Amino acid sequence: MTSGPSEHAAGGAAAIQLVLADDQALVRGALSALLEMEPDMAVVADVGRGDEVLDAVHAHRPDVALLDVEMPGADGIAVAAAIRDEAPWCRVLIVTTFGRAGYLRRAMAAGAAGFVVKDTPARQLADSVRRVHAGLRVVDPALAAESLVLGDSPLTPREADTLRAARTGGTVADIARRVHLSEGTVRNHLSSAIGKTGARTRAEAVLLADGNGWL
Repeated sequence: MTSGPSEHAAGGAAAIQLVLADDQALVRGALSALLEMEPDMAVVADVGRGDEVLDAVHAHRPDVALLDVEMPGADGIAVAAAIRDEAPWCRVLIVTTFGRAGYLRRAMAAGAAGFVVKDTPARQLADSVRRVHAGLRVVDPALAAESLVLGDSPLTPREADTLRAARTGGTVADIARRVHLSEGTVRNHLSSAIGKTGARTRAEAVLLADGNGWL
């Protein structure tokens, strides 16, 4: 990780300043090493939790934040929305293992400028960073096509919250306590979600919604 604003600058121009957020230290280190090899990029901070990103962005004022989706503290999509609202100078590129069409739609709605998967070749990832920094949008083409076919999530926000709470199992009463709703309302949300996902059971509805990136 570097700290000087002009380190790795190409042709005398200031390097693109980057913040990385990924809960897997090995992945974070590998991404940092790959991007630091680019002559026009400098990683100024890396964090392992979603709720640490905004502080790093305010402290280092990067040009681009590369965010994973699933992180402790706050997920990358929620963080993208927070950066859009509180640090609009910083562009967001989602870099995730979870190439799900629903995640793509939610990330773009949250203000992300790009969405790529972690097995993207290093040269292509660096080019994605440059394009996002230049004000362009970058989206994995296969995911973009899948997103068009899949469409928007059919779940209401309450139904999605209820399914998230059902991930860890438990009775309807347990789920009701987690989402602060009555047991009857939870039953209605679960029944509706099961119908909308085409599932046969609550557990299957969770799996289908998760697989589509709706949760």
